Amino acid sequence: MSLQLIWVLFLLATAVALFVVNRPRMDVVALLVMVALPLSGVLSVQESLAGFADPNVILIAALFVIGEALVRTGVAFRIGEWLTRRAGASETRLLVLLMLAVAGLGSVMSSTGVVAIFIPVVLSIAARLHVSPRRLMMPLSFAGLISGMLTLVATAPNVVVHSELVREGAEGFSFFSFTPFGLVVLALGVGYMLVARRWLGGDDDEAGHNAKRRTFRDLIRDYQLAGRERRLRIRNDSQLVGMSLGDVELRARAGTNVVAIERMTHFRLKILGPGANVVLHAGDVLLVDIYGERSDLLGMYHEYGLEPLSLQGDYFTERAHEVGLAEVTLPPESALLGKSVLELGFRSQYGLNVVGLRRNREALVEGMLDAKLKVGDTLLVIGAWKDIRQLQTRGRDFLVLSLPAEVDEAAPAISQAPHALFSLAVMVILMVSGLVPNVMAALIACLLMGAFRCIDMDSAYRSIHWQSLLLIVGMLPFALALQKTGGIDLAVNGLVSLLGDAGPHAILACLFLLTALTGLFISNTATAVLMAPVAIATAKALGASPQPFAMIVALAASAAFMTPISSPVNTLVLGPGRYRFGDFVKVGVPFTILVMIVSVLLVPWLLPL
Repeated sequence: MSLQLIWVLFLLATAVALFVVNRPRMDVVALLVMVALPLSGVLSVQESLAGFADPNVILIAALFVIGEALVRTGVAFRIGEWLTRRAGASETRLLVLLMLAVAGLGSVMSSTGVVAIFIPVVLSIAARLHVSPRRLMMPLSFAGLISGMLTLVATAPNVVVHSELVREGAEGFSFFSFTPFGLVVLALGVGYMLVARRWLGGDDDEAGHNAKRRTFRDLIRDYQLAGRERRLRIRNDSQLVGMSLGDVELRARAGTNVVAIERMTHFRLKILGPGANVVLHAGDVLLVDIYGERSDLLGMYHEYGLEPLSLQGDYFTERAHEVGLAEVTLPPESALLGKSVLELGFRSQYGLNVVGLRRNREALVEGMLDAKLKVGDTLLVIGAWKDIRQLQTRGRDFLVLSLPAEVDEAAPAISQAPHALFSLAVMVILMVSGLVPNVMAALIACLLMGAFRCIDMDSAYRSIHWQSLLLIVGMLPFALALQKTGGIDLAVNGLVSLLGDAGPHAILACLFLLTALTGLFISNTATAVLMAPVAIATAKALGASPQPFAMIVALAASAAFMTPISSPVNTLVLGPGRYRFGDFVKVGVPFTILVMIVSVLLVPWLLPL
């Protein structure tokens, strides 16, 4: 074993250890690898940075944009509405349709994004059917993971493995090469979850808790908002007349949050959002949340020239048609963790105000604005329904958990959905027909999405998960470094000498197991980058076709069912499903074994060795 190989293995072990502790961030670790390999002389600078020129990296970035456009146009929400109608009162029918819909949509966009936008849909349906979310959230996450096994572009590991095949001079995978295996695993998953849901069923108290859909009044009670609301008319002699809302600074000077503005225009009442550039007029009525000291309200009214008006319901419930409430939670990888409510800038970015914070199911009233946010905290935001709807599709650092029942009367139709579906169909047709390379098909779809105004440029750039792209670019040089220093040959020789006499099926099973176990500690994309060269080299050593060995690695990379931290998809449903770590182990480990057995039997049959 050469000194260079020892150095590469040391770097690899260090990178994996840093991935596990997540310090520093994975993309930073990838950048460190790109610097360390050329500085140590293992690779040239050009070889270390070659990942930036890889067409598959551009393809993955384009798929992020396409997925965001599908979210912004409300395609997933329409599927959710269809699920509600078709499922009726049957939990079994709902589970089957849910898994099929999530897997189908996830086959052409990010599975994490699909699961994120389906969580509030599932919570709503579970409440209507009086079903515990525990029985539906894990099937949701499993379907999201299985979606990665359905098409070439469903998940980044598929693209990585395909790219490695092409780089080694072998024939790559087509768009639907994964589909036969994915469909079998999907059918297996649906049948398995119909049985395994019994291990997840909530108790009667939990089902009763979810039997009634939450309303404005439930949120007002849970976040202790009662008594904080006021309607204040701006008098003609008020100093606020002619000032912009941003210049008034009522929040900082008077502990008062303007959540909406009522204004009479052309003999009809119009509700305005609290934008900083909104100029206040005489006669405007401010809907305000007073979270600060309320002992001298009369003094504040006199100072600003405000006239209090009567309220017809608790905390603006009489305005539920125009002004909405929504609960927001922060995923484990959110960049907002550690920031205070004031530092979030929700109003300036999204036109919404944060009016409540719950931690450990208890409302924080005192010091709410200055509290540093933690994983598991839920925020209550208020604002126009259209802004809340946009929040569901725009946020990557937060997740809209649930909408109150009042949203049914305010939900708008999204007109660009047909154009988004047309653009998606064009991409799929181009990829299947092979008229243009896959990356060009994806870029054409992106341009169509933009031309049809399904997505704007700012949203497109925000939708790209740059951390994932840098991780891929940074880990790609490892495969080349291991190949140049003999690491790939060492791993292959060990694998063949250990299991060569047992036959190719045993080696495929070992590759699946190694890939799945590695995926418990690092991302599935990084796992595919490391394992794909080993699989292809093993096939060459055995004189076998590399396609089945590469396919096993791709399928195993998506089989992250065993723990809640093995995939962001599982982490997302952990809170809403009220799961414990052991729930995923109990349900996920047997299913992973089943998927391994099916894959080892099916792959050599459809892709001859």
